[in-house]
Amino acid sequence: MAKSLQARKSELSDQEMQLKILSGGAFETGELPTFKAQLSKHKIQTLRPKTFSILQLNIGYMCNQVCSHCHVDAGPDRKEMMTRKTMEECLNVMKEFTIETVDLTGGAPEMHPDFEWFVEQIRLTGVSEIIVRSNLTIILANKKYHQLPGFFAKHSVHVISSLPFYKKNKTDSQRGKGVFDTSITAIKMLNKVGYGQANSNLKLDLVYNPSGAFLPSDQVALERDFKKALKTDFDIDFNQLFTITNLPISRFLDYLIASENYEEYMQSLVDAFNPTAAEDVMCTNTLSVSWEGKIFDCDFNQMLGLKSAVKNPHISQLNQNELMQRELQLSQHCYGCTAGAGSSCQGSIA
Repeated sequence: MAKSLQARKSELSDQEMQLKILSGGAFETGELPTFKAQLSKHKIQTLRPKTFSILQLNIGYMCNQVCSHCHVDAGPDRKEMMTRKTMEECLNVMKEFTIETVDLTGGAPEMHPDFEWFVEQIRLTGVSEIIVRSNLTIILANKKYHQLPGFFAKHSVHVISSLPFYKKNKTDSQRGKGVFDTSITAIKMLNKVGYGQANSNLKLDLVYNPSGAFLPSDQVALERDFKKALKTDFDIDFNQLFTITNLPISRFLDYLIASENYEEYMQSLVDAFNPTAAEDVMCTNTLSVSWEGKIFDCDFNQMLGLKSAVKNPHISQLNQNELMQRELQLSQHCYGCTAGAGSSCQGSIA
């Protein structure tokens, strides 16, 4: 299977190849129903947005880590960065539309040279919540980042960070040697300025992604285990744990193919399809914007190049009426967001 993929890579772009694989056009993947057919089976004819309350901005692919499950394919060698002009266009949307939450992601968004300026400007728009998806290790990657916990606290930033497990070996195997110890130190720094504390409004949430070709455990039970272990072993605190299903795209797709787990994993997603979760997937209230300013229904569609179904899919041309009437772009990877309790950037759905 892996050999067949390698042979095709010279013929198609990475995005085209991923879509080809997901549609069953690259390999014999059995009789898996299309995601749209699965919706129809459950009397759901299409998916459309319900609200537009969350603006998720990927401000660059540069990252100090190279995680095995990363759907963005981020790393130190990625140079793509959102321009100041595009950031200003995003700010205009925040002022014009009723945006409740701005969610900054990457890569490591903190590595963008205009990161602090952008957070300060977002706060001035009156947006209720600013989320920064930090990998934690960036805080200790360089002296210039050591002040990030204080900066986050000053601007009441909601920090959401990936921590694959509460044990060192599993975390390091997924994210790199030394990541667990550095992450623990970073959480302690965040705790020190008030994050995750019972008497504080500074929110620190952690994200769990499975380390292999399986679905995440129950979010409530896993959060209880994480809190007990991290408090006992390291005396650190956090608010919530979000469980997120690994979607079969980018590096995780490569892993599934190389380990010959792709078909089995896709079948497990199909078998776990939950129509209740499908009704409330994150693309029904979130708009994703790439570093180039292009708009997508979600961050995963962004990685596959599936632009939103509007006339001008760019942040500078946003039309709210057209945006709310559009049909959401779907493919086989959407099974990942609708399996079991569902999965979104805010954890389980159902």
